[in-house]
Amino acid sequence: MKKLVALLSLICIAGIGLSAQNIQSEKTDSIVFEKTTHDYGTIQKDADGNCEFKFTNTGEKPLMLSNVRASCGCTVPTWPRKPIQPGETGVIKVKYNTARVGSFNKSITVSSNAVNKRVVLRIKGTVKE
Repeated sequence: MKKLVALLSLICIAGIGLSAQNIQSEKTDSIVFEKTTHDYGTIQKDADGNCEFKFTNTGEKPLMLSNVRASCGCTVPTWPRKPIQPGETGVIKVKYNTARVGSFNKSITVSSNAVNKRVVLRIKGTVKE
């Protein structure tokens, strides 16, 4: 009986160790952005509302962006549809409609197969007449 308990304990400890090792190696599979906020500052109505968010695949597997969604229709993101290989970079382009006067603070949610499955990007600023 003591041998059986010792054997089961050893199996549990080994299983926990292997699980922790797998989790630790997966944590490196992430999408890393150079910046997560773009501040337009104060811009004129109908000015250029384009900005870019550059990112790197720091993982060991191809990175797929499954969806990039803006918080409203005044913000339009475009993103790479093909896999980003390990160590490679990509760009998410965002266009804000600067015909709307006033302050804005919008979010863009990036969904991917990385460990950090959802990353929220932000754009903000003020459009003057």
